[in-house]
Amino acid sequence: MSEERPLPPSFNELVRDSDKPVLVDFYADWCGPCKMVSPAIQRLARENKDRFLTVKIDTDRKQILARQYDITGIPTIMLFHKGKVLMRLSGAYPYEALKAEIEKALPR
Repeated sequence: MSEERPLPPSFNELVRDSDKPVLVDFYADWCGPCKMVSPAIQRLARENKDRFLTVKIDTDRKQILARQYDITGIPTIMLFHKGKVLMRLSGAYPYEALKAEIEKALPR
């Protein structure tokens, strides 16, 4: 998964300061729906590495961050740009539906 970027020292700085939008997959290892959506996220990351960054946040390991962004169900997929939330989805969306939602939300 070389397309996915490791978590930087400050997630908040990344979503605020990145020139590219940042797609965030809030997940947990034990979550069945998270495992179902993971291949779609990986595919989108590969296909769009020039358009947006992709990071995964394990909500069990990053509980403070999950609370900060009010993650109450997983998977939750969010798209940020310049600190603003452009999209927020909860649940295991299939590839085509996820792609369509991201396309609608990406800045032009």
